Amino acid sequence: MAGWDQFMTERDREHNEARGKKEPFGFGTKPALIMIDFYYGALGLTRQPLMEQIKTHPGGMGLEGWAAVDQAAILLEAARKNGIPVVHVTKLDRDNAVGWAKRVARKRQSDASDAKLSDELKARSAEIVAEVAPLEHELILRKAAPSAFNGTILPHMLQSWGIDTLIACGESTSGCVRATVVDGTTHSFKMGVVEECTFDRTEMSHWVNLFDLDAKYADVVKLAGAIAYFEQVGSAAAAAAASV
Repeated sequence: MAGWDQFMTERDREHNEARGKKEPFGFGTKPALIMIDFYYGALGLTRQPLMEQIKTHPGGMGLEGWAAVDQAAILLEAARKNGIPVVHVTKLDRDNAVGWAKRVARKRQSDASDAKLSDELKARSAEIVAEVAPLEHELILRKAAPSAFNGTILPHMLQSWGIDTLIACGESTSGCVRATVVDGTTHSFKMGVVEECTFDRTEMSHWVNLFDLDAKYADVVKLAGAIAYFEQVGSAAAAAAASV
């Protein structure tokens, strides 16, 4: 039983059985891993349950976010081991840029929330957490919109690497992950989302959006399946190199 089943009505189940996705869209042979918004501004500096965390950090993601970080660290290790290119994405909040989350229309709300944050968290808000920190040679993108494709060099880099598949994880499932996956599909990439490595503040939003992404735009896969895919790609590349 999929995690989203708990939010489906009887009619939803009946319709999905009759007209839903019958088989995966499938992945290609040249994947990249994209790590979306694993930054301290979303996760906080310490691990706390959501309702405790939001007392001092209204934008926090709680323990579910940190659980996803731990799983994403395993996925990241597998990508690196098998020569899969890695893209890290965080928010653009420097050089006087105004990110999408601090639009003028939300200024009063943002200021009230920011007042509760510690100076250290404010200073490290866009910093990617240590557990999945980028290596020196890995690409880091800073975005001012929900999608990692919007206003960044991501399409150019993926094209230059010959990438045909993008495996996504991070936060939030209903926000920046969804926006990036939909844009990735629009750019004709095969898209994957790793279930255990993706998270949201709201459980319902998380599961409903995973269902929707899997139905229309991507293959939602388990961590073990994503690792197996990376290992398959890595083995094929090693065999090809050995035959030259």
